[in-house]
Amino acid sequence: MSIEETLTYRKAAGVLVRLSSTTAKDMSTLAPLFDSDAGSRGAMLMAASSSRGKRKNSPEPQMLVFAKLGIAYGAVTQEGLEAMRRHPAVAAVKEANSLRMIRPVPYLAAAEPSKPGPGPTWGVRAIKADAMWAQGLSGAGVLVAHLDTGIDGAHPMLEAAIERAAVFDLGGQERKASTPPTDSDEHGTHTAGTIAGRPYKKVQAGVAPGAKLLTAEVIEGGDSIARVLAAMNWALLNGARVLNLSLGWPTYTDSFLMILDALRANECLPVIASGNEGEGATRSPGNYAQALSVGAVSEAGQVPLFSGSEIMKRDVDSIVPDIVAPGDGIWSAAVGGGFKVMRGTSMATPHISGLAALLLEAEPKATVSQLEQAVFASAARSKKVVETRAGRGLPDGVKALQILQDLVSTGAAA
Repeated sequence: MSIEETLTYRKAAGVLVRLSSTTAKDMSTLAPLFDSDAGSRGAMLMAASSSRGKRKNSPEPQMLVFAKLGIAYGAVTQEGLEAMRRHPAVAAVKEANSLRMIRPVPYLAAAEPSKPGPGPTWGVRAIKADAMWAQGLSGAGVLVAHLDTGIDGAHPMLEAAIERAAVFDLGGQERKASTPPTDSDEHGTHTAGTIAGRPYKKVQAGVAPGAKLLTAEVIEGGDSIARVLAAMNWALLNGARVLNLSLGWPTYTDSFLMILDALRANECLPVIASGNEGEGATRSPGNYAQALSVGAVSEAGQVPLFSGSEIMKRDVDSIVPDIVAPGDGIWSAAVGGGFKVMRGTSMATPHISGLAALLLEAEPKATVSQLEQAVFASAARSKKVVETRAGRGLPDGVKALQILQDLVSTGAAA
Protein backbone atom coordinates (compact mmCIF):
# COMPACT_ATOMS: atom_id res chain seq x y z
CA MET A 1 0.00 0.00 0.00
CA SER A 2 1.33 3.46 -0.92
CA ILE A 3 1.39 6.43 1.45
CA GLU A 4 -1.44 8.00 -0.56
CA GLU A 5 -3.59 4.88 -0.17
CA THR A 6 -2.93 4.84 3.56
CA LEU A 7 -3.92 8.48 3.85
CA THR A 8 -7.32 7.72 2.34
CA TYR A 9 -8.03 5.60 5.42
CA ARG A 10 -6.29 7.72 8.04
CA LYS A 11 -5.93 11.40 8.75
CA ALA A 12 -2.16 10.99 8.99
CA ALA A 13 0.35 8.27 8.20
CA GLY A 14 3.75 7.47 9.67
CA VAL A 15 6.61 8.10 7.26
CA LEU A 16 10.35 7.59 6.99
CA VAL A 17 12.20 10.41 5.28
CA ARG A 18 15.67 10.04 3.78
CA LEU A 19 17.47 13.33 4.31
CA SER A 20 19.94 14.95 1.95
CA SER A 21 20.74 17.56 4.61
CA THR A 22 20.49 17.74 8.40
CA THR A 23 21.45 21.37 8.92
CA ALA A 24 19.58 23.25 11.62
CA LYS A 25 18.06 25.56 8.99
CA ASP A 26 16.73 22.68 6.88
CA MET A 27 15.39 20.84 9.92
CA SER A 28 13.60 23.95 11.18
CA THR A 29 11.72 24.24 7.88
CA LEU A 30 11.06 20.51 7.57
CA ALA A 31 9.64 20.01 11.07
CA PRO A 32 6.40 21.99 10.48
CA LEU A 33 5.50 19.68 7.58
CA PHE A 34 4.96 16.79 9.99
CA ASP A 35 1.51 16.37 11.47
CA SER A 36 0.75 18.41 14.58
CA ASP A 37 -2.42 16.51 15.55
CA ALA A 38 -1.64 14.46 18.66
CA GLY A 39 -4.66 12.31 17.79
CA SER A 40 -2.73 10.76 14.93
CA ARG A 41 -0.86 7.58 15.80
CA GLY A 42 2.65 8.74 14.95
CA ALA A 43 2.37 12.19 16.52
CA MET A 44 0.69 10.85 19.65
CA LEU A 45 3.35 8.24 20.29
CA MET A 46 6.18 10.67 19.79
CA ALA A 47 4.60 13.47 21.80
CA ALA A 48 4.13 11.08 24.71
CA SER A 49 7.86 10.79 25.31
CA SER A 50 9.55 13.57 23.39
CA SER A 51 12.93 14.65 24.75
CA ARG A 52 11.87 18.23 24.12
CA GLY A 53 9.38 17.99 26.96
CA LYS A 54 6.24 18.61 24.93
CA ARG A 55 3.01 17.54 26.51
CA LYS A 56 0.93 14.73 25.12
CA ASN A 57 -1.56 17.16 23.60
CA SER A 58 1.05 19.53 22.24
CA PRO A 59 -0.06 21.24 19.01
CA GLU A 60 3.51 21.44 17.72
CA PRO A 61 4.74 19.10 14.97
CA GLN A 62 6.63 15.99 16.03
CA MET A 63 9.73 14.86 14.16
CA LEU A 64 12.45 12.47 15.21
CA VAL A 65 15.80 12.84 13.43
CA PHE A 66 18.40 10.06 13.39
CA ALA A 67 21.38 11.91 11.99
CA LYS A 68 23.81 8.99 11.68
CA LEU A 69 21.23 7.14 9.57
CA GLY A 70 20.22 10.31 7.71
CA ILE A 71 16.56 9.57 8.48
CA ALA A 72 13.62 11.50 9.94
CA TYR A 73 10.48 9.86 11.26
CA GLY A 74 7.05 11.28 11.97
CA ALA A 75 3.45 11.47 10.75
CA VAL A 76 2.15 13.46 7.79
CA THR A 77 -1.15 14.51 6.30
CA GLN A 78 -1.70 14.58 2.55
CA GLU A 79 -0.81 18.28 2.45
CA GLY A 80 2.33 17.74 4.49
CA LEU A 81 3.41 14.87 2.28
CA GLU A 82 3.10 16.92 -0.90
CA ALA A 83 5.12 19.78 0.59
CA MET A 84 7.68 17.38 2.03
CA ARG A 85 8.42 15.86 -1.35
CA ARG A 86 9.33 19.32 -2.63
CA HIS A 87 11.57 20.17 0.33
CA PRO A 88 15.26 20.54 -0.63
CA ALA A 89 16.44 18.44 2.33
CA VAL A 90 14.23 15.45 1.41
CA ALA A 91 15.63 12.75 -0.86
CA ALA A 92 12.80 10.20 -0.46
CA VAL A 93 9.68 9.49 1.59
CA LYS A 94 8.44 6.00 2.44
CA GLU A 95 5.56 4.76 4.55
CA ALA A 96 6.61 3.45 7.97
CA ASN A 97 5.46 -0.09 8.69
CA SER A 98 5.37 -1.62 12.16
CA LEU A 99 8.06 -4.22 12.78
CA ARG A 100 7.29 -7.44 14.61
CA MET A 101 9.43 -10.10 16.24
CA ILE A 102 10.08 -13.26 14.25
CA ARG A 103 9.00 -15.66 16.96
CA PRO A 104 10.62 -19.07 17.38
CA VAL A 105 8.70 -22.12 16.22
CA PRO A 106 7.49 -24.16 19.24
CA TYR A 107 8.45 -27.77 19.80
CA LEU A 108 6.10 -30.53 20.78
CA ALA A 109 7.29 -31.71 24.19
CA ALA A 110 8.15 -35.17 22.85
CA ALA A 111 10.20 -33.69 20.01
CA GLU A 112 12.41 -31.38 22.08
CA PRO A 113 16.09 -32.24 21.47
CA SER A 114 18.24 -33.58 24.28
CA LYS A 115 20.38 -31.12 26.22
CA PRO A 116 23.83 -30.25 24.87
CA GLY A 117 26.92 -32.08 26.00
CA PRO A 118 30.25 -30.42 26.84
CA GLY A 119 32.13 -28.51 24.16
CA PRO A 120 30.90 -26.54 21.15
CA THR A 121 27.24 -26.91 20.19
CA TRP A 122 26.38 -28.46 16.85
CA GLY A 123 25.67 -25.04 15.39
CA VAL A 124 29.13 -23.76 16.29
CA ARG A 125 30.73 -26.84 14.74
CA ALA A 126 28.57 -26.71 11.61
CA ILE A 127 29.98 -23.34 10.52
CA LYS A 128 33.47 -24.34 11.75
CA ALA A 129 33.66 -21.55 14.29
CA ASP A 130 35.50 -23.91 16.65
CA ALA A 131 38.20 -24.39 14.00
CA MET A 132 38.55 -20.60 13.83
CA TRP A 133 38.96 -20.51 17.63
CA ALA A 134 41.84 -22.95 17.17
CA GLN A 135 43.47 -20.28 14.99
CA GLY A 136 43.29 -17.84 17.91
CA LEU A 137 40.09 -16.02 16.93
CA SER A 138 37.27 -15.19 19.35
CA GLY A 139 35.74 -11.99 17.97
CA ALA A 140 37.74 -9.87 20.41
CA GLY A 141 37.60 -6.15 19.67
CA VAL A 142 34.46 -6.40 17.51
CA LEU A 143 31.16 -4.78 18.50
CA VAL A 144 27.96 -6.50 17.40
CA ALA A 145 24.66 -4.61 17.65
CA HIS A 146 22.00 -6.89 19.09
CA LEU A 147 18.55 -5.33 18.59
CA ASP A 148 16.01 -7.58 20.24
CA THR A 149 13.83 -7.95 23.34
CA GLY A 150 16.70 -7.10 25.68
CA ILE A 151 19.08 -9.43 27.48
CA ASP A 152 19.44 -11.19 30.81
CA GLY A 153 22.64 -9.45 31.82
CA ALA A 154 23.01 -11.60 34.93
CA HIS A 155 23.34 -14.81 32.94
CA PRO A 156 26.88 -16.24 33.32
CA MET A 157 27.15 -16.60 29.53
CA LEU A 158 26.40 -12.93 28.99
CA GLU A 159 27.70 -10.83 31.89
CA ALA A 160 31.12 -10.31 30.28
CA ALA A 161 29.72 -10.03 26.74
CA ILE A 162 27.87 -6.72 27.20
CA GLU A 163 29.65 -3.54 26.12
CA ARG A 164 26.57 -1.36 26.55
CA ALA A 165 22.89 -2.05 27.14
CA ALA A 166 19.99 0.32 26.52
CA VAL A 167 16.22 0.49 26.31
CA PHE A 168 14.56 2.76 23.75
CA ASP A 169 11.14 4.22 24.47
CA LEU A 170 8.21 5.13 22.21
CA GLY A 171 9.80 8.43 21.28
CA GLY A 172 13.09 6.81 20.33
CA GLN A 173 14.80 8.13 23.43
CA GLU A 174 17.46 6.05 25.16
CA ARG A 175 16.86 4.99 28.73
CA LYS A 176 19.46 3.28 30.83
CA ALA A 177 18.83 -0.42 31.08
CA SER A 178 18.37 -1.88 34.54
CA THR A 179 21.50 -3.15 36.25
CA PRO A 180 21.97 -5.85 35.22
CA PRO A 181 19.89 -5.43 32.04
CA THR A 182 16.79 -7.57 31.64
CA ASP A 183 14.87 -9.26 28.85
CA SER A 184 11.22 -8.32 28.22
CA ASP A 185 10.69 -11.75 26.65
CA GLU A 186 13.29 -14.55 26.29
CA HIS A 187 14.14 -14.17 22.62
CA GLY A 188 16.94 -11.63 23.08
CA THR A 189 18.81 -13.60 25.74
CA HIS A 190 18.83 -16.67 23.50
CA THR A 191 20.05 -14.86 20.37
CA ALA A 192 22.69 -12.95 22.35
CA GLY A 193 24.03 -16.20 23.75
CA THR A 194 24.52 -17.58 20.24
CA ILE A 195 26.37 -14.48 19.05
CA ALA A 196 28.79 -13.95 21.91
CA GLY A 197 27.97 -16.21 24.85
CA ARG A 198 30.92 -17.16 27.01
CA PRO A 199 31.54 -20.85 27.87
CA TYR A 200 29.16 -22.00 30.61
CA LYS A 201 28.91 -25.34 32.38
CA LYS A 202 31.43 -26.69 29.83
CA VAL A 203 29.06 -25.82 26.95
CA GLN A 204 30.29 -23.45 24.22
CA ALA A 205 27.20 -22.01 22.53
CA GLY A 206 28.56 -18.58 21.55
CA VAL A 207 30.08 -18.37 18.07
CA ALA A 208 32.24 -15.35 18.95
CA PRO A 209 32.93 -15.71 22.69
CA GLY A 210 35.31 -12.75 22.73
CA ALA A 211 33.07 -10.24 20.92
CA LYS A 212 31.13 -7.53 22.75
CA LEU A 213 27.45 -6.69 22.37
CA LEU A 214 25.72 -3.35 22.00
CA THR A 215 22.39 -4.75 23.12
CA ALA A 216 19.15 -2.79 22.87
CA GLU A 217 15.57 -3.58 23.86
CA VAL A 218 13.47 -2.49 20.90
CA ILE A 219 10.79 -5.07 20.11
CA GLU A 220 8.36 -5.50 22.98
CA GLY A 221 6.54 -2.37 24.19
CA GLY A 222 5.17 -0.43 21.21
CA ASP A 223 6.25 1.82 18.32
CA SER A 224 8.95 -0.49 17.06
CA ILE A 225 9.88 1.88 14.22
CA ALA A 226 11.06 4.70 16.49
CA ARG A 227 12.75 2.26 18.84
CA VAL A 228 14.57 0.30 16.12
CA LEU A 229 15.74 3.42 14.30
CA ALA A 230 17.01 4.96 17.52
CA ALA A 231 18.87 1.77 18.40
CA MET A 232 20.42 1.54 14.94
CA ASN A 233 21.56 5.15 15.17
CA TRP A 234 22.98 4.47 18.66
CA ALA A 235 24.76 1.34 17.44
CA LEU A 236 26.46 3.21 14.61
CA LEU A 237 27.52 6.02 16.93
CA ASN A 238 29.07 3.39 19.20
CA GLY A 239 31.03 1.67 16.45
CA ALA A 240 29.01 -1.48 15.64
CA ARG A 241 30.38 -3.43 12.66
CA VAL A 242 27.60 -6.04 12.57
CA LEU A 243 23.88 -5.67 13.27
CA ASN A 244 21.78 -8.70 14.22
CA LEU A 245 18.06 -8.37 13.55
CA SER A 246 15.30 -10.96 13.94
CA LEU A 247 12.22 -8.88 13.18
CA GLY A 248 10.30 -7.62 10.19
CA TRP A 249 6.92 -7.49 8.51
CA PRO A 250 5.39 -10.17 6.25
CA THR A 251 5.81 -9.89 2.46
CA TYR A 252 7.96 -7.33 0.66
CA THR A 253 7.77 -3.64 1.51
CA ASP A 254 10.62 -1.33 0.53
CA SER A 255 10.30 1.09 3.49
CA PHE A 256 13.62 0.04 5.05
CA LEU A 257 15.75 -0.04 1.91
CA MET A 258 17.21 3.36 2.69
CA ILE A 259 17.87 2.29 6.28
CA LEU A 260 19.93 -0.70 5.18
CA ASP A 261 21.75 1.50 2.67
CA ALA A 262 22.70 3.77 5.58
CA LEU A 263 23.97 0.85 7.67
CA ARG A 264 26.15 -0.39 4.85
CA ALA A 265 27.43 3.12 4.12
CA ASN A 266 28.59 3.18 7.74
CA GLU A 267 30.38 -0.17 7.25
CA CYS A 268 27.92 -2.08 9.43
CA LEU A 269 26.73 -5.42 8.04
CA PRO A 270 22.96 -6.04 8.49
CA VAL A 271 22.41 -9.74 9.24
CA ILE A 272 18.66 -10.39 9.19
CA ALA A 273 16.36 -13.40 9.54
CA SER A 274 14.29 -14.41 6.51
CA GLY A 275 11.23 -15.30 8.61
CA ASN A 276 9.41 -18.42 9.75
CA GLU A 277 6.52 -18.53 7.25
CA GLY A 278 7.99 -21.33 5.14
CA GLU A 279 8.53 -21.77 1.42
CA GLY A 280 7.27 -18.93 -0.76
CA ALA A 281 7.11 -16.37 2.06
CA THR A 282 9.71 -14.05 3.60
CA ARG A 283 9.81 -10.89 5.67
CA SER A 284 11.14 -7.41 4.99
CA PRO A 285 13.80 -6.17 5.57
CA GLY A 286 15.33 -9.67 5.59
CA ASN A 287 14.30 -10.16 1.96
CA TYR A 288 16.19 -7.10 0.68
CA ALA A 289 19.23 -7.44 -1.54
CA GLN A 290 20.99 -5.09 0.91
CA ALA A 291 20.52 -7.54 3.79
CA LEU A 292 22.58 -10.62 4.48
CA SER A 293 19.49 -12.79 4.70
CA VAL A 294 19.62 -15.97 6.78
CA GLY A 295 17.41 -19.05 6.65
CA ALA A 296 17.59 -22.13 8.86
CA VAL A 297 19.15 -25.56 8.44
CA SER A 298 18.86 -28.57 10.75
CA GLU A 299 21.64 -30.73 12.16
CA ALA A 300 20.63 -33.35 9.58
CA GLY A 301 21.46 -30.82 6.85
CA GLN A 302 17.89 -30.16 5.77
CA VAL A 303 15.96 -26.89 5.52
CA PRO A 304 13.09 -27.07 8.05
CA LEU A 305 9.58 -26.48 6.75
CA PHE A 306 9.27 -23.23 8.73
CA SER A 307 12.32 -21.54 7.19
CA GLY A 308 11.27 -18.59 5.01
CA SER A 309 12.31 -18.58 1.35
CA GLU A 310 11.15 -16.77 -1.76
CA ILE A 311 12.18 -15.81 -5.29
CA MET A 312 12.02 -12.04 -5.43
CA LYS A 313 11.09 -10.00 -8.51
CA ARG A 314 14.49 -8.41 -9.11
CA ASP A 315 17.42 -9.03 -11.42
CA VAL A 316 20.11 -9.17 -8.72
CA ASP A 317 20.21 -11.46 -5.68
CA SER A 318 16.68 -12.70 -6.34
CA ILE A 319 16.79 -15.78 -4.09
CA VAL A 320 16.05 -15.31 -0.38
CA PRO A 321 17.66 -16.37 1.88
CA ASP A 322 21.23 -15.65 0.81
CA ILE A 323 22.51 -18.47 3.02
CA VAL A 324 21.35 -20.85 5.74
CA ALA A 325 22.73 -21.40 9.23
CA PRO A 326 21.95 -23.70 12.16
CA GLY A 327 18.40 -22.88 13.24
CA ASP A 328 16.81 -26.06 14.59
CA GLY A 329 17.64 -27.62 17.94
CA ILE A 330 19.67 -24.60 19.05
CA TRP A 331 20.63 -24.48 22.73
CA SER A 332 21.60 -21.09 24.10
CA ALA A 333 21.16 -18.89 27.16
CA ALA A 334 17.83 -18.95 29.02
CA VAL A 335 16.39 -16.08 31.04
CA GLY A 336 17.13 -16.76 34.70
CA GLY A 337 20.13 -18.98 33.99
CA GLY A 338 20.79 -22.29 32.32
CA PHE A 339 19.96 -23.22 28.75
CA LYS A 340 16.89 -23.30 26.51
CA VAL A 341 16.38 -24.90 23.12
CA MET A 342 14.68 -22.94 20.33
CA ARG A 343 14.24 -23.16 16.58
CA GLY A 344 13.64 -20.56 13.91
CA THR A 345 15.48 -18.28 11.53
CA SER A 346 15.98 -16.04 14.58
CA MET A 347 18.24 -18.78 15.93
CA ALA A 348 20.11 -19.10 12.61
CA THR A 349 20.82 -15.39 12.20
CA PRO A 350 23.05 -14.92 15.30
CA HIS A 351 25.32 -17.75 14.10
CA ILE A 352 26.18 -15.59 11.10
CA SER A 353 26.54 -12.42 13.17
CA GLY A 354 29.01 -14.29 15.39
CA LEU A 355 30.86 -15.60 12.34
CA ALA A 356 31.12 -12.05 10.98
CA ALA A 357 32.67 -10.96 14.30
CA LEU A 358 35.32 -13.70 14.04
CA LEU A 359 36.15 -12.61 10.50
CA LEU A 360 36.37 -8.94 11.44
CA GLU A 361 38.74 -9.68 14.29
CA ALA A 362 41.08 -11.27 11.75
CA GLU A 363 40.57 -8.53 9.15
CA PRO A 364 39.32 -5.36 10.88
CA LYS A 365 39.84 -3.27 7.73
CA ALA A 366 37.54 -5.45 5.65
CA THR A 367 34.63 -3.61 4.05
CA VAL A 368 31.04 -4.74 4.45
CA SER A 369 31.05 -5.90 0.83
CA GLN A 370 34.25 -7.90 1.28
CA LEU A 371 32.95 -9.46 4.48
CA GLU A 372 29.65 -10.45 2.89
CA GLN A 373 31.33 -11.82 -0.22
CA ALA A 374 33.68 -13.98 1.85
CA VAL A 375 30.73 -15.51 3.71
CA PHE A 376 28.82 -16.10 0.47
CA ALA A 377 31.79 -17.59 -1.39
CA SER A 378 32.49 -20.03 1.44
CA ALA A 379 28.96 -21.44 1.43
CA ALA A 380 27.98 -24.75 -0.13
CA ARG A 381 24.72 -26.68 -0.53
CA SER A 382 24.46 -30.34 0.30
CA LYS A 383 22.44 -32.73 -1.85
CA LYS A 384 19.68 -32.49 0.77
CA VAL A 385 18.76 -28.89 -0.10
CA VAL A 386 17.90 -26.86 -3.18
CA GLU A 387 18.98 -23.33 -4.06
CA THR A 388 15.50 -21.85 -3.80
CA ARG A 389 15.29 -22.97 -0.16
CA ALA A 390 18.90 -22.62 0.99
CA GLY A 391 20.39 -19.91 -1.20
CA ARG A 392 24.13 -20.43 -1.46
CA GLY A 393 24.03 -22.95 1.36
CA LEU A 394 25.85 -23.26 4.69
CA PRO A 395 28.97 -21.09 5.19
CA ASP A 396 32.35 -22.54 6.17
CA GLY A 397 34.13 -20.18 8.56
CA VAL A 398 37.63 -21.42 7.75
CA LYS A 399 37.12 -20.98 4.02
CA ALA A 400 35.48 -17.58 4.59
CA LEU A 401 38.55 -16.44 6.51
CA GLN A 402 40.89 -17.47 3.69
CA ILE A 403 38.72 -15.75 1.10
CA LEU A 404 38.45 -12.57 3.18
CA GLN A 405 42.20 -12.44 3.73
CA ASP A 406 42.73 -12.69 -0.02
CA LEU A 407 40.17 -9.97 -0.72
CA VAL A 408 41.73 -7.59 1.80
CA SER A 409 45.34 -8.29 0.81
CA THR A 410 44.65 -7.65 -2.88
CA GLY A 411 42.33 -4.71 -2.19
CA ALA A 412 39.64 -6.42 -4.25
CA ALA A 413 36.22 -4.83 -4.24
CA ALA A 414 33.59 -7.49 -3.72
